[in-house]
Amino acid sequence: MRNRYPGTCTTCGTAVATGAGVVLRENGRWRSYCSEHEPRPTPPPRGDHPGWHTRPIVGYDCETSSNDPREAFLVSAALVDASGTSRAWLVNPGDREIPADAVEIHGISTEAARAEGAPAEEALGEIAEAVTELLAAGTGMAIFNAPFDLGVLAAELRRHDLKPLTERLSGAPRPIIDPLVIDRGVDPYRRGPRNLGAMCEFYGVALAGAHTAHGDAAACLELSREIGARHPDLAGMSLSDLHDRQIQWALDYARNRQRWLDERRPGHGTVIDGTWPLSP
Repeated sequence: MRNRYPGTCTTCGTAVATGAGVVLRENGRWRSYCSEHEPRPTPPPRGDHPGWHTRPIVGYDCETSSNDPREAFLVSAALVDASGTSRAWLVNPGDREIPADAVEIHGISTEAARAEGAPAEEALGEIAEAVTELLAAGTGMAIFNAPFDLGVLAAELRRHDLKPLTERLSGAPRPIIDPLVIDRGVDPYRRGPRNLGAMCEFYGVALAGAHTAHGDAAACLELSREIGARHPDLAGMSLSDLHDRQIQWALDYARNRQRWLDERRPGHGTVIDGTWPLSP
């Protein structure tokens, strides 16, 4: 983060005026750096330790009509395992139109979805059944920003009068592995974006077919495995304990973000929901 107070560059010793450099938390201490010597963050080294990242898990992703989970409807979805085996769905939107800005992102037009997609009730039922079957068996499911993808699926099931995920699973979906929540939890002070593309670049994961359900699901799966390979303490946790840890991390992040907004932008009117992995 930008330095709010003057300091001295840890690397070269020159004075750093307020706002002219950065402060980074390293080994429990805050250190100042001038703009020329700001360290480039790198992930921890990979290890050969065992853990959930070496066992069968799957990746899930969906493409939608909007980035607002309250309004979005599901356009496509995919489940991918570590062997590359996948199952994918294209959903017929019926009388709904896929907005042009959404088509620009994932490339699926209303006409193509209507011509090639399965009826919404059929596709949504199959997706919910597949997700339920895997989670009920205890299979870890990697979902980047899980509240969005699971929230869209849950809303669509309600719209089409299909059995909710929480009823199918007798509770909230688990065990979920959310690389976004985990990364914020283990490395909260790292600067820079944390979208899927940026995080794949940081951890050295290939992202082929970005903004397609299959491509993003596969990348999310590999990103989760890579994080596990670089954090032995995390990898040694059970998936159930990891899930519970993410619930707390998501709540902590929301509280900190809310506090920051309240202090910096009084009257903003935004409420940060820290419920994870599925909002009520």
